[in-house]
Amino acid sequence: MNDDSPDAFRNVSRKPGMQIWTINNMQLVPVPAQGFGNFFEGDCYIVLHVSSRLSADIHYWIGNSSSQDEQGAAAIYVTQLDEYLGGSPVQHREVQGSESPRFRSYFKNGLIYKKGGVASGFRHVDTNAYNVLRLLHVKGRKHVAATEVEVSWNSFNNGDIFLLDMGKAIVQWNGPQSNRREKLKAVLLAQDIRDRERGGRAQIGVVEGGNEEDSPELMKVMMAVLGQRTGQLKDAIPDDKPDQVQNANTLSIHLFYQGYIKAKNYPSSTTVEVMTEGGESAMFKHLFKSWRDKGQTQGLGSTYSLGKIAKVDQVKFDVMELHARPELAAQQRMVDDASGDVKVWRIENLELAEVNPSTYGQFYGGDCYLVLYTYQRSNQQQYILYMWQGRHATKDEITACAYQAVNVDNKYNGAPVQVRVVMGKEPRHFLAIFKGKLIIFEGGTGRPGVVNPDPGARLFQVRGTDELNTKATEVLARASSLNTNDVFLLKTDKTCYLWYGKGCSGDERVMGRAMSDVLSRQDKQVVMEDQEPAEFWVALGGKAPYASDKRLQREEPPHSPRLFECSNQTGQFRMTEVDDFAQSDLDEEDVMLLDTWEEIFFWVGNLANQQETKEAWNSAQEYLRTHPAGRDPDTPIIFVKQGYEPPTFTGWFNAWDPHKWSVSLIALL
Repeated sequence: MNDDSPDAFRNVSRKPGMQIWTINNMQLVPVPAQGFGNFFEGDCYIVLHVSSRLSADIHYWIGNSSSQDEQGAAAIYVTQLDEYLGGSPVQHREVQGSESPRFRSYFKNGLIYKKGGVASGFRHVDTNAYNVLRLLHVKGRKHVAATEVEVSWNSFNNGDIFLLDMGKAIVQWNGPQSNRREKLKAVLLAQDIRDRERGGRAQIGVVEGGNEEDSPELMKVMMAVLGQRTGQLKDAIPDDKPDQVQNANTLSIHLFYQGYIKAKNYPSSTTVEVMTEGGESAMFKHLFKSWRDKGQTQGLGSTYSLGKIAKVDQVKFDVMELHARPELAAQQRMVDDASGDVKVWRIENLELAEVNPSTYGQFYGGDCYLVLYTYQRSNQQQYILYMWQGRHATKDEITACAYQAVNVDNKYNGAPVQVRVVMGKEPRHFLAIFKGKLIIFEGGTGRPGVVNPDPGARLFQVRGTDELNTKATEVLARASSLNTNDVFLLKTDKTCYLWYGKGCSGDERVMGRAMSDVLSRQDKQVVMEDQEPAEFWVALGGKAPYASDKRLQREEPPHSPRLFECSNQTGQFRMTEVDDFAQSDLDEEDVMLLDTWEEIFFWVGNLANQQETKEAWNSAQEYLRTHPAGRDPDTPIIFVKQGYEPPTFTGWFNAWDPHKWSVSLIALL
């Protein structure tokens, strides 16, 4: 296989994103993006994940029914891929059912274990294919895994959730003893299957197992497939572990031999990380109290290693390469170089109203929009239909948006790929098609003739380094919304201020200037951090603390922040790490621990278990006392309640949304 490695890896991208391969006849076969999260039990997979900071992790996943030959081939390919990437990636061994938190974090909506493998008819996921009949047994509270089981009532039990997937329809059956969190996770998994594998066209229905009489039509569908149910369903299957991943042992070593696990009598599911000098993971560094990277300066200075400056974002997309390499297009979420045609409609009185092209890129939180993007591929017209939903739009408008999307889809004979876009979660291609002029207004409407209430001063956070990745998002016009890493635009009646944080780059300042010209025709006044005039603070309601910690200015802090979910659901306090964390990982039912090394934050959700909250202080002290790096037991411990987060907490999260919890999660479904 050494001779073939250049061919196998020539399409490997070093840009942020994820790529997956499976082993077929001892050869690497790329998995299309639509198939991400689906794993055949008889196969082995290799997953390459490159973070936004360009650090790489290689995982090789072992299915429970995979052969020794496939496992050996996967291990060899991992070594070759690591060498191809210069030896810097961290290698991870993953076993079905005992995957590491980092691996599971890549698949936010869950993993699906499918029966069989290459030999039993593996094929790429075909979007819009409806010839499907399967029953998925869904388990997991934080990290969800769904396993294909026999399509029969005999597979059901009273405590878990099951998805009956029939191609054009997916019925979610909730066991009478399942909880709200499990139901929500299952709904997200069902929506993910619909959107990725069915192009958004499958219907989803939910049946409450304890009240089946309330869903007679859906029960008829289930009976038609599963037959008449006889006898009682099985009792709930207790979870021996809250999440299998929580009890998986983690072994961080620089040299790994397959026999080491057996010699030490570790479980076969032991997670293994292999890394080289200079490529250590955040978890490995946290094992040492005084870890220093090569070239790291002391004091308040900053140093950047070669390749870690975000100049890669400046590389122009080669549209021909994207067309020739669909796996690259999927990994970058870029079907082309965003040079196609754009047409935008707004939902007005539940009907479509064309938006004036001069205002393209301006989206209001009180509206819903349809954006049709047209481009050429192989001399054929291709379409993407984005459905943008404002945070403050009414349920009727959101429903009308989906209905009108169907009408537009029908007009183009079902050709458009439909993409639902929730305000604040715009994908990269969506940003790119507006050429650095995308502005998200928190509320109001863009309807002509409607006068929005005067909000007074308005503050916009600008993020991006070029026309392909820049957007401006309106945030609360208060000093606490500022962040030392970014560019902000403060628009008042008389002046438009461009505030440059100390941590922003020259490219970010250029895009901030360009965005200010779109936002306002007023005179622009550049304001450097720590040199603000009094009028600037007056417009923001007075000076106040904001995310200005010197550590936030570093490209890569000596000890990267780590987020943990804290739980006592098995009667014993446990912490599970959340990799690549975001604000969306803070669940209302959770107690979370954010370790920034110099401070420990305990975040308590409004619906958190009272016993978990009561134990929070003792648990934080125990965490410090037992930390392998010999942490200072007097490290400040900060207790934070949901909705009252200080900037020293929110500054560690990208694009913090202070209104996130003002809308019910269930309402969003």
